Amino acid sequence: MPDNPLTRTAPAPSPGIVHLGLGAFFRAHGAIYTQQAMAKAGGDWGIIGVSLKSPTTRDALQPQGAVYHALELAPDGAELLLVTSLSAVLVAPEDPSAVLAAMADPSVKIVSLTVTEKGYCHHPASGALDRDHPDIIHDLTHDSPQSSIGYLTRALALRKAAGIPPFTVLCCDNLPHNGKLLRGLVLEFAQILDPDLAQWIADHGAFPSTMVDRIVPATTDETRAEVARLSGFADAAPVVHEPYRQWVMEDDFVGGVRPAWDQVGAELVQDVAPYEDMKLRMLNASHSALSYLGYVAGHHTITDVMADPVFDAYAQRLWAREIIPHLTPPEGVSLEDYAAALRARFKNPAIQHRTWQIAMDGSQKLPQRLLGTLRAARKKGAEDRGLILAVAGWMRYTAGFDEAGEAIELRDPMADVLRAAHSGVEGAEAVTRILGLEAIFDPSLAADIHAPVTDAYLALSRGGGRKTLETYLAT
Repeated sequence: MPDNPLTRTAPAPSPGIVHLGLGAFFRAHGAIYTQQAMAKAGGDWGIIGVSLKSPTTRDALQPQGAVYHALELAPDGAELLLVTSLSAVLVAPEDPSAVLAAMADPSVKIVSLTVTEKGYCHHPASGALDRDHPDIIHDLTHDSPQSSIGYLTRALALRKAAGIPPFTVLCCDNLPHNGKLLRGLVLEFAQILDPDLAQWIADHGAFPSTMVDRIVPATTDETRAEVARLSGFADAAPVVHEPYRQWVMEDDFVGGVRPAWDQVGAELVQDVAPYEDMKLRMLNASHSALSYLGYVAGHHTITDVMADPVFDAYAQRLWAREIIPHLTPPEGVSLEDYAAALRARFKNPAIQHRTWQIAMDGSQKLPQRLLGTLRAARKKGAEDRGLILAVAGWMRYTAGFDEAGEAIELRDPMADVLRAAHSGVEGAEAVTRILGLEAIFDPSLAADIHAPVTDAYLALSRGGGRKTLETYLAT
């Protein structure tokens, strides 16, 4: 009988990276790039993964020595990879000091993050630190942090006190100019805490912006069963992903020190903004639009949504007529080809990406994914009805029930506020209340789109998503 691959026989790699937010995406993306970079060019780049909230991932990985399988699903078959780049897994609420000690260790050169948009404790509409956020209030007065911003700043303070250079902070979440945004949040927090610390971080720190791309559905019992069938062993913590991947980052690291990611497919560039904009406004925006409108209409996966010719046509028109005209492509990239590739990826029958998963945390995603393009279109007087429908679709989703009258579990950091916006009112008044939420909508944009979003919301409420999209496509 073959040896169990989920039992380490060699020492775990020596750590050089701490990663905050050890979810499925990073384990199917950054952890694989890092493993391949170490295999290609060596270096001590093992990853200490940190779960900021729940012990679930640690509890699954720890008995396996932090080793797990990544299952790649293509339309023509599956491929299994054993991922061994994790050195250890920590759970921050259980032992904050252990996390800070790991981040302050001089062997750690990079701290990366995938904590989702809501994990940055900021106002999405303005990019400023949310000083009223409970975690930020706590972290400004306690040495043991709760937020990602608190951990980064407190760990940098420890390094400064010890005379150790700062680590590079590498944000891998879907936020525009994510490195610049995170730098601003850390400096704002540090300025409140200790102005000298803020100046040290500003002078010596590095916060390169990045763009990451790979569709990573939630792991299910079916995933675990397929991994067990292919490997012959039960894996408690596998991940599943599509074949496509992309990682673009600015080549701005403290001391120029980083893994050889560029030798295994990552792109090192001077300015990541064109790649960020392309991905956020094409992939993420259409993903969100299709998930809200499709979920409410009863479609449970993006593949199901795209199998409906009306939704498929909506996505193509959204890209061609309402998103691409407002983008500057990266050098050598055809946005039309990128849209065609997205359509093929969304249609991949092997990837069952749940619409409820994509629909989560819309209050944090909307400004980055849809509102920037909508603002540009309104300013030019360009076509924007598909974008308006996407915003109205999100509002319809927040009403808490689908077109069949089935309850929707609203998963959003502003869920209580959104429920209150719908409470006791219908239609136009709910739209007015939601557009008045300045944490999401800039007041000038809210006023500009009030009438068309109201009309779209009422059309969706009366006729449903498919019929409303048919009307949109017919004109």
